[in-house]
Amino acid sequence: MTIKVGDKIPSATLMRMTDSGPGPITTDEIFAGKTVVLFSVPGAFTPTCSAKHLPGFIENAEALKAKGVDSIVCVAVNDVFVMNAWGKSQEAGDKVLMVADGNGDLTAKLGLEMDGTKFGMGKRGQRFSIIAKDGVVTELNVEAPGEFKVSSAEHALTQL
Repeated sequence: MTIKVGDKIPSATLMRMTDSGPGPITTDEIFAGKTVVLFSVPGAFTPTCSAKHLPGFIENAEALKAKGVDSIVCVAVNDVFVMNAWGKSQEAGDKVLMVADGNGDLTAKLGLEMDGTKFGMGKRGQRFSIIAKDGVVTELNVEAPGEFKVSSAEHALTQL
């Protein structure tokens, strides 16, 4: 079942790169007591994700934070090393927290999986964004296949 507005973000453990290497971060740590914009991409280094999706959140980080966003989080069903390298290549810095849902656990719990096997990508996450306050979904934006409109940083700004 797909998560919906009013639902609590499910508990899951993701991975992020720390100064001492890969380390876990839970959804409770990410969302508790904060306003968070979480956006999902089908894959790091893929065309739309690298040309528009992540760059839009990096460019609009200050504007989002000015509207009360505490954290901007990018998630993909990729490993932590790939997410870290992609964040560095895009100069995400401390503007966007890059997290790996390597096994797709959170993506499955959200009900937002995508089957990319015909493209050799395996199971991935759909392109979407969520705005959550204290772990409760206030906005859910899921893209139609092949589109990039409602999950953008620019759209998130209109929802805050």
